[in-house]
Amino acid sequence: MDNNLDRLKSDLKLNTPARFYVFYGEEAYLRNYYLDSLRRLVVEDFAEAFNFHRFNAQTISLQGVLDSLEALPMMAQRSMVQIDDVNFFTMGEDGAAYAKFFSDIPDYCTVVLVYETVEFKLDRRKKALAEAFDRAVTVEFTQPSDRELITWVGRHLKKHGKHITVDDAEYLIHRTGGGMTALLGEIGKLAAYVEDETVTRSHIDLLVEPALEAETWDLTDAIADGRYETALQLLRTLLQKQEEPGKILGSVGAQMRRLLAAKRLMDAGKRQQDLMQLCGIKSYPAQKSMEKARRLSPRFCARAVELCLEADLRLKTSYDTPSRVLELLVLELAGESRNG
Repeated sequence: MDNNLDRLKSDLKLNTPARFYVFYGEEAYLRNYYLDSLRRLVVEDFAEAFNFHRFNAQTISLQGVLDSLEALPMMAQRSMVQIDDVNFFTMGEDGAAYAKFFSDIPDYCTVVLVYETVEFKLDRRKKALAEAFDRAVTVEFTQPSDRELITWVGRHLKKHGKHITVDDAEYLIHRTGGGMTALLGEIGKLAAYVEDETVTRSHIDLLVEPALEAETWDLTDAIADGRYETALQLLRTLLQKQEEPGKILGSVGAQMRRLLAAKRLMDAGKRQQDLMQLCGIKSYPAQKSMEKARRLSPRFCARAVELCLEADLRLKTSYDTPSRVLELLVLELAGESRNG
């Protein structure tokens, strides 16, 4: 995670907010947590209506932002301006004007640019804006490491008087996709339902709504294990849940590519860490991919990737229904699995 997260934590702890922040990154829970913490620090509740100003791509204007920056705090020491999902680098002449604003933020004001649905990327060709952004405390909120997430899961369950083993916490993270917002919701469900002190894997399987990646993992596991009817039923369940066929195929294809990578790495004498680095995945899916690939032939792994690519082409170009294209893929994979 970006080192500026430590700077942000220090600003919050010491009550010394900076004038200019940029928040971005995939982990929405952390981004929202620190954004709320910063707002509570800067803006006092009773004066929020006067001292908190918020804009997005539809409401932003040069005059509106300028007025908000120049407005002295009312009944408070500070004010805050939050701007959501605005790409200033595509604004032309207006971008230069905003660059001037951001380079001269009053000492009583904190400006926070938040990027959730719009990608944040500096464009060095826009020199004035790039220089203004260089003055910001830029914080990227990425998904924590496995170890950090396991500790976080255990800590939140402990607040409810519950315990979970490291292995089962890792399994819970895998089933939810690892997003902290999703994890927090599932932790609440588990804590409310489980009467015993310990949350187990059986509780997780019963209560937790699995992420698409986890469900397609189950599907590819069934194929690799020769459980073809189970694989078809899992696919039909996904389609009944109205999951986008393209996303299902993309997730199955990604898992097949991981299995192929795992097989080739093992054949070259490489280990789990190499797969994690190559595919950008966490330890649990890397470990399971290595275990599964160990039982599969190089021919099946390579052919499975080819079949996924062929299915993707059919999905985009044929007149066949998406569900039939996906079912045909499962049957083709099953046939390859039988052939070794």
